[in-house]
Amino acid sequence: MSHPHPELGAPSKLPKGGLRVTPLGGLGEIGRNMTVFEYGGRLLVVDCGVLFPEEEQPGIDLILPDFTSIRDRLDQVEGIVLTHGHEDHIGGVPYLLRLKPDIPLIGSKLTLALIEAKLQEHRIRPYTLEVSEGDRERLGPFDCEFVAVNHSIPDALAVAIRTPAGMVVHTGDFKMDQLPLDRRLTDLPTFARLGEEGIDLLLSDSTNAEVPGFVPPERDISNVMRSVFAGAQKRIIVASFASHVHRIQQILDAAHEYGRRVAFVGRSMVRNMGIARDLGYLRVPAGLVVDVKTLDDLPDHEVVLVCTGSQGEPMAALSRMANRDHQIRIVQGDTVILASSLIPGNENAVYRVINGLTRWGANVIHKGNAKVHVSGHASAGELLYFYNICKPKNLMPVHGEWRHLRANAELGALTGVPKDRIVIAEDGVVVDLIDGKAKISGKVQAGYVYVDGLSVGDVTDVHLKDRKILGDEGIISVFVVVDSSSGKIVGGPHLQARGSGIEDAAFDAVLPKIEDALNRSAQDGVVEPHQLQQLIRRTIGKWVSDTYRRRPMILPVVVEV
Repeated sequence: MSHPHPELGAPSKLPKGGLRVTPLGGLGEIGRNMTVFEYGGRLLVVDCGVLFPEEEQPGIDLILPDFTSIRDRLDQVEGIVLTHGHEDHIGGVPYLLRLKPDIPLIGSKLTLALIEAKLQEHRIRPYTLEVSEGDRERLGPFDCEFVAVNHSIPDALAVAIRTPAGMVVHTGDFKMDQLPLDRRLTDLPTFARLGEEGIDLLLSDSTNAEVPGFVPPERDISNVMRSVFAGAQKRIIVASFASHVHRIQQILDAAHEYGRRVAFVGRSMVRNMGIARDLGYLRVPAGLVVDVKTLDDLPDHEVVLVCTGSQGEPMAALSRMANRDHQIRIVQGDTVILASSLIPGNENAVYRVINGLTRWGANVIHKGNAKVHVSGHASAGELLYFYNICKPKNLMPVHGEWRHLRANAELGALTGVPKDRIVIAEDGVVVDLIDGKAKISGKVQAGYVYVDGLSVGDVTDVHLKDRKILGDEGIISVFVVVDSSSGKIVGGPHLQARGSGIEDAAFDAVLPKIEDALNRSAQDGVVEPHQLQQLIRRTIGKWVSDTYRRRPMILPVVVEV
């Protein structure tokens, strides 16, 4: 199995007749999925998603793929194929279309409806091409065939991309639910046909490659939901992804059966469920869904709230309820259902929300104590079955952290894919398919691009490090006035601390040290303000470290007169 090396340089020019695959997100992480295919100087993008920030990225709203490697080639992009409508696959599209709004978007009816609603908020009117399973569209040199796959959102598609260099199949996210609520199965006969034709490179979902067996059917949740609804005495509050139409459908069915009304809470939830209902993907009995403003007129035992926040997002509705920062107040006897899995990295945030809800008296039902979630990704048994059908000549695991990618590669090897034809890459690592063999040929820039409010890419890892220091250690500011010619102290030093945990009176001990250091530098003829600032920073930093074992941010200001 080939894998990336830190010393990889920029890839050489793609040989004529070769196909280049460049993942810009989704490898080594859960989210930010984006892959660029290149043939004959033309590009095809599959998915463009976002990654949600973790605790060590304070203040960040979203994390985007890095478009640097294609920024100057956007006129060569034939289109963006969207496999399904989850945020980690479509959330970055508005930011890419800001650079070139007329890049065509290709996807299924629901996927396009979701991204069009999102783009409307960004005031972008996209050019779209709606496709369904079985359709085949030529996009420049890329002959794309779309294949139905089952996932935790309706209308998901895999794509087979035929080029003169060979056929590549990108699964998107998929599983093999044999009893899907919408009766739309993963199209195994078509994958078998593609396998017989010859799949030269398979890019396969790795998220559940470590999990043995098969994923349980989505409909298994129905009985658990009914049991929870039957036992709930007051309000029921369900947190789910705003795009999980099948999960919301089961909640609506249970609410209807037990005589409750449902209100959607949260802008994305209201928007997405409205789209799903209008397009016929969500069946809503008449009178079941009501506006959240009318809930005060209903008794608690007739109320169901469906909201966002199942991943502990600080600004989502459920987190704000847990923090008593929402118009809906949790009371003793409420039942809260977290109808989703834990995305890796979100565990602490989710358990903080669970503890907050429990504190106010809620009975919290989650995956850890009830079967209220099944995954949307194929487990190891399904992947083995899938590889035996597809018989890929080369395999490239995608969509997962390193442990998932490695486990998926091992599954491929078990089914007979030669180990020297299994490529474990990471974001930015370029893979070329030449003469029927996939191999790593270099690396392009593919770092994190942070969205903070209205700024995109302005915040860097250096800024985040500063934010962490400020949050963890606080800040000490120092103000000194010096003579511009002699460098001698005219005023100060004045110290002020915030968040450092050091009392103001304690700084009396370091003032003589600062004065001595500045006087010595003046005697040595050092009068340049920047050098004096560095001197002050070193002096205070050593004192704080020696005395308190802390490393606050030190902000010296030197004014010349």
